[in-house]
Amino acid sequence: MKINTVKKALAEGKVQLGTGFGQLRSQDVVRILGDAGFHWAFVDTEHGGFDLETVQDICRISALTGFCPLVRPAELQYSLVTRVLDAGAGGIVFPRVESPELLEKAVSWTKFPPLGVRGFGLTGLQVDHEKVSIPEIIEHKNAQTMVVLQIETRRAVEARDELLSVKGIDAVMVGPADLSVSLGVGGEFQHPTMIEAMEKIRDSCVAHGVAPGTQTRSIPQAKFWRERGMRFLGCSNETGMLYERACEIVRELS
Repeated sequence: MKINTVKKALAEGKVQLGTGFGQLRSQDVVRILGDAGFHWAFVDTEHGGFDLETVQDICRISALTGFCPLVRPAELQYSLVTRVLDAGAGGIVFPRVESPELLEKAVSWTKFPPLGVRGFGLTGLQVDHEKVSIPEIIEHKNAQTMVVLQIETRRAVEARDELLSVKGIDAVMVGPADLSVSLGVGGEFQHPTMIEAMEKIRDSCVAHGVAPGTQTRSIPQAKFWRERGMRFLGCSNETGMLYERACEIVRELS
């Protein structure tokens, strides 16, 4: 059964590079991102248009290429979480979390008993048809499924230590757009208020043994936060990269 290489690398203190993926309904995007050197992408069903069948296709090709798809559901709901895990997601990115109690409940959906309440409905495809027992699958999936917490509001920043005390969280991905809006500095990602809040999140992550991370919109932003200890590091998304490269080519040839 396959190891979640992103979860393993983060536990070893390594940086893992990712990006957003939520618009272009093609499995080829997975191949391109993986071949380029990205380790993971958050497959966005919160703001993107992917349905379950598209997510399943993405997860299937990811499993064959060693890429890690982490699905961000539209909301914290049992069926939205467990169905994408059954489709082969490497983990879940929980958005807009402010309540430790709800987070604890949501984490339980990602784990089979006795660690959680996830119902067992996997097929042989999820374990490459290896001759393994249900208890062996449960133990493996519980250990390998990744849980990512998004901190995106002032309230969540203030409750960060309570949130990070919930068992089973592997990484945090700051949502800078929503966080900047919540802090009253919408879109000002280098504003001192934003930097202070994100450094507080980073420090709390380190204290709780959780990999600190953030999504970013540009290479300079990503470098800024990598140098400041963010290890679960996202940059751009598939449409942004296509557009930026297209603009560069046109500028050079015009």
